[in-house]
Amino acid sequence: MREKEEKTAWPDGIKKTKPRERVLSVLEGADRPLSAMDICAQTEKDGSPVWLSTIYRILELFEQKALVIKTTVLNNDLAVYELNRHQHKHYAVCMGCHKIVALQNCPMERFTPEIADRDFHVLGHKVELFGYCRECSVGKERKKGETD
Repeated sequence: MREKEEKTAWPDGIKKTKPRERVLSVLEGADRPLSAMDICAQTEKDGSPVWLSTIYRILELFEQKALVIKTTVLNNDLAVYELNRHQHKHYAVCMGCHKIVALQNCPMERFTPEIADRDFHVLGHKVELFGYCRECSVGKERKKGETD
């Protein structure tokens, strides 16, 4: 979690309810994108649980209002959400533990795609990096050594 939470102004057109406030509060305090399950666990830990089905509905509404950004990773097997802080970001995802690590730069900054249709205008991109974090890599090496 972030040391200093950034308070987001309540968006116009969204009715203020306790579950919505809880979900927004969890996202404000997050230092990485969270899955709906992560958000649910955090609300339980904070003593104000919100049902998972309610969290999904809230996240869908927040996404429609551009309050959150939904990103799918691991070939669309995992959806994660973060507050829309109007920053361009990409992530690397561990295939072992699903830890998400922010990239320090955009790998597309200096990339010029060669597109067969010369009139094609690129408006955006999605970059997904995946592999194994240090902890999972060490665990895989230990398991490999045990079976040799």
